[in-house]
Amino acid sequence: MVADGPEWAEGGSELQVALEVLLRGPLSRAELARRLDLSQPTLTRLTKDLVRRGLLVESDARPGPAVGRPSQPLDVDVTSHHFVGVNLAVGTAHAVLVDLRGTVVATRSADLPEDDPDAVVAVVGSLVDAVVAAAPSGAVPSGPTGIGVSLGGHSPDGTTVHLAPFLGWHDVPLGTLVRARTRVPTVVENDVAALTSAEHWFGAGRDVRTFAVVTVGAGVGYGLVVHDRLVRHADMGLGLVGHFPLDPNGPLCPEGHRGCAGAMLTTEALEAEAAVALRRPVAVAELLDLAHDRDPAARRIVDDAGRALGRLVAAVANLTMPELVVLTGEGVGLAVVADDAVRAAVAADRHPQAAPVDLVVEPGDFSQWARGAAVVAIQDFVLRSR
Repeated sequence: MVADGPEWAEGGSELQVALEVLLRGPLSRAELARRLDLSQPTLTRLTKDLVRRGLLVESDARPGPAVGRPSQPLDVDVTSHHFVGVNLAVGTAHAVLVDLRGTVVATRSADLPEDDPDAVVAVVGSLVDAVVAAAPSGAVPSGPTGIGVSLGGHSPDGTTVHLAPFLGWHDVPLGTLVRARTRVPTVVENDVAALTSAEHWFGAGRDVRTFAVVTVGAGVGYGLVVHDRLVRHADMGLGLVGHFPLDPNGPLCPEGHRGCAGAMLTTEALEAEAAVALRRPVAVAELLDLAHDRDPAARRIVDDAGRALGRLVAAVANLTMPELVVLTGEGVGLAVVADDAVRAAVAADRHPQAAPVDLVVEPGDFSQWARGAAVVAIQDFVLRSR
């Protein structure tokens, strides 16, 4: 099972030290001791072994608090391990290769023409080979340390896909199959949970104990971290937030819900409304461009969707009281073009005396989803190193 975050570490452990340096380094030994509330002798004992094993390295010396006394901060060697993340979407698989801090080194994509597990595993295996080969020469001499696979589904044990509606899967041992194909440790995670984990460790939520992630694109997703732990549930993969009601007079979704998030915010929903209004097929990118250029019909569609998105953000803030809400996903351009409408709707649905919602819009594309899967593989590696 993939662990959730910094609270994996128990008092005074090597993992606690290594994780603090990984997420916030480089750090001096004095700063590490202060952050972790450790005595200098305990910290020296823990870091000495981590440096000896090559898990931590001493970076360039810099002046210390005492005049003339240099300090050598501790850091991780980000190039010592690489990880592959693969995101399975409808008809397409996207892969990235990242270093130990989740920085993307290479990307690759491939069609996913079949739902058969063996066919999917063959595509995943080929993508792993391709993205590793795309890295700079000599960057990954021994192959990846771990693989993460994310998809719109639920994997309670990090290996078996209990449910993946878009693939028609039930109880598919995807992690075992990919590991057999690649001979690399593999972990499987829900795609929104994986993306939220990436924001938690290396993104906008890195120093925030409680935050929410809302994604827009092919679907509408919602992730939540509370007290540094990712919230999980057996219903992950069902897209429950996509059925959250936003407009009683809005369009119907395939499940018959009127004005729900999925009926108003997805790529498919926006393109369907644009096609009716403009009397021709219109991709979301063009719709947003037209709205930016003040085309009346496009502007109305985008602003209506922006208000719906703002209501969803306000509901998340009202119900879970996060310190931060991150908006992202491949359709996040909606939040940029409709920024005024989004923020006005957030304010309208909040109590006048409530604190303003700290709303961060992160750029989103399909490689971002794959990066989330790779970060889950990093987390799995850190946990196995315990």
